[in-house]
Amino acid sequence: MNPEENTPLTDSGEDNTMTRSEFLAATGKSVALIGIGAAGYASWNSLTSRLAKREMTPIKQYPNTTWYSMAIDIQACIGCGKCVEACCAENDVPQDDFRTWIERYRIKKDGTVLIDSPNGGKDGPGPDDVPEDQIEKSFFMPKLCNQCDDSPCTRACPVGATFLTPEGAVIVDYDYCIGCGYCIQACPYGSRFWNAKKQTADKCTLCYHRITKGKLPACVEVCPVKARIFGNLADEKSEISKFCRENAVVTLRPHLKTGAKVMYKGLTKDVV
Repeated sequence: MNPEENTPLTDSGEDNTMTRSEFLAATGKSVALIGIGAAGYASWNSLTSRLAKREMTPIKQYPNTTWYSMAIDIQACIGCGKCVEACCAENDVPQDDFRTWIERYRIKKDGTVLIDSPNGGKDGPGPDDVPEDQIEKSFFMPKLCNQCDDSPCTRACPVGATFLTPEGAVIVDYDYCIGCGYCIQACPYGSRFWNAKKQTADKCTLCYHRITKGKLPACVEVCPVKARIFGNLADEKSEISKFCRENAVVTLRPHLKTGAKVMYKGLTKDVV
């Protein structure tokens, strides 16, 4: 997706365009609704969902008829760690390394943000070592490679060992990788690591060996609350296309303009 494209989706016949005056009027109403509970949240979610729809790239603009992506519902994630465990087992990830991991965010009433990820979240959340009456809110934040369309890591690789597949997945050719580590340093999301077993750079590949056979990524398959949604963005009937149309989804650090394809519902300014 190109976040700079503002062509509205029209597959349902709905006009998703929004003028500047409409936006200002809507946001003004939403600000007034802050603090009145569920009704205020519903109004804000309706506005942001409309804006998210407006920025969805029309299907014909995807580079291929298959364009894989993942969406994560932060509000649904319970931090159980089953996704991390499944990923490590499926991809033979070395101990203490992770292709996907879960961070726990705890925002205290004084504004302090506490972030931890013991063992990558593989064993579930860590101990509740902060008194509950000091916590304003808390949530879990699953992370992985963002599968960028214009990824800094692919541009940094001097031998082309990491590349974008025709289906939109960014993968590593372990036979070509020379272990220079440039891609690890270039990733702005901290998603790559040195695999001591393979003596190469490594990261999430969306379980490319599975999805090309019609299977789901291991992390998606085992999630007990369906917090991870995977599929083909170029298919308007796919689960992920529907999810992105119906919810306000954003990427991590959109200002970097990497074309990240991992999108989040419920992402807040507290996440780094």
